[in-house]
Amino acid sequence: MTQRLTAGDPAPDFTLNDKDGTPFSLSESRGKWVVLYFYPRDNTSGCTTEAKDFSARQPDFNQQQALVIGISADSQASHAKFAQKHGLSVTLLSDPEHLVLERYGVWQKKKMAGREYMGIVRTTFLINPEGIIREVWEKVKVKDHADAVYKRLCSLS
Repeated sequence: MTQRLTAGDPAPDFTLNDKDGTPFSLSESRGKWVVLYFYPRDNTSGCTTEAKDFSARQPDFNQQQALVIGISADSQASHAKFAQKHGLSVTLLSDPEHLVLERYGVWQKKKMAGREYMGIVRTTFLINPEGIIREVWEKVKVKDHADAVYKRLCSLS
């Protein structure tokens, strides 16, 4: 497992495809703030709420010159259905090989009902226009999270 990233670390660059198969590279977002959130699975209750909350705040994030990007291991097709079904406006990236998930340290051992397995720990990174991580939220609780991220962005930008 990779070392945990913290505020002050450079955000590791990556290129992943979005729901339409269009490549997105983090390095191309330089000059803008990036809200990079990792979530376990499309169409589950917590992940749906989180994506809808970030989508609802999208105009506010846009005003702050911030991109909102969600990453999970789900396929592009799953992301496309998820976005269409819930009217999501955030960018969803697919990482089925777990390369970015591992690089950001969010692919971890989890426990549920006494069973251990590898999975995505819900985590959000706020990255400044120079590509430096300014804030990390680990083991995110979905309720009011998009609002908390927006408030922190406003305090930093």
